[in-house]
Amino acid sequence: MNVALAVSSGDPSGIGPDIAIAAWQLRQEMQIPAFFLLADPDFVRSRALRLGLDVAVEPTTPNAAAGIFERALPVVPLQHPQIDRPGVPLVANAAATIEAIERAVALTLAGEAHAVVTCPIAKKPLYEAGFQYPGHTEFLAHLAGEYLGHKVTPVMMLAGPELRTVPVTIHIALNKVATVLDAATILTVSRITVLALKEQFGIAHPRLAIAGLNPHAGEHGSMGMEDEMIVRPAVETLRAEGIDARGPLPADTMFHAAARTQYDAAICMYHDQALIPVKTLGFDDSVNVTLGLPFVRTSPDHGTAFDIAGTGKAKPDSLIAALRLAGELHAKRAQLKRPAA
Repeated sequence: MNVALAVSSGDPSGIGPDIAIAAWQLRQEMQIPAFFLLADPDFVRSRALRLGLDVAVEPTTPNAAAGIFERALPVVPLQHPQIDRPGVPLVANAAATIEAIERAVALTLAGEAHAVVTCPIAKKPLYEAGFQYPGHTEFLAHLAGEYLGHKVTPVMMLAGPELRTVPVTIHIALNKVATVLDAATILTVSRITVLALKEQFGIAHPRLAIAGLNPHAGEHGSMGMEDEMIVRPAVETLRAEGIDARGPLPADTMFHAAARTQYDAAICMYHDQALIPVKTLGFDDSVNVTLGLPFVRTSPDHGTAFDIAGTGKAKPDSLIAALRLAGELHAKRAQLKRPAA
């Protein structure tokens, strides 16, 4: 069976549909793996027309999508309709947004799709419709946990052409980071990262560079004790487990070209410490990868961009990178699971 990637269309009022259509148009030039879009076919046609694009949209089933991909954009229809109102997030679209994510996960877990690629969502209309999860990643972890029968801890990786980073703390204020950071969380994030580097990226002996929290990694406690009391013990535990981990390292010297050759992923203590270097080195090509799930999930590393939705100004580069990486990670994962001849 020739299987494709499952792409959830994101918030219909954002640029998710725009970049999905644009990515399909570049499928041959950019060597994009086959994918299908989970969406309302009439909505997709409406958005393509609004963008002034001549795109063949063909409703299909997941199993038939790969065979259609070269001649038409395969769309697996949703039960809920989508309203084409670019730039105006609507509560009425929330049901379709959630359904697309649920269907993408279910189809991937059932083997009817290779991986989940998610277009950006907006939280406010989802919350107003009763959505109970802090965000996209937490909802995916919930769906994975239902499938596995136990709690799943998702870990966010930002993967670019030249750098992979993983933040230990994510969407919290900077002045709260030191109060919530602990060795146990650093250990959990690092272990999940190592496993993913082995099982999805095919790196047999992953190397981790672990950033310090404070300038100069605290300079042995002269600029805060967190690096000595929290980060260093975590690194020592990882090394005792046989993991190639170094740190705490001064973050200001971790990301230049020579330093990047010494590790496969950088474990960072807070959001901007992880995201600034990745986006600086590859703003249009960086991809959000969720580690710790029983399936491959990638996403473009940007938001809904309501201000340019439906205008044709949205660039599909990050979605294209997410599609290509999803295909590569699935292939590597399948290869590693295949019994040796």
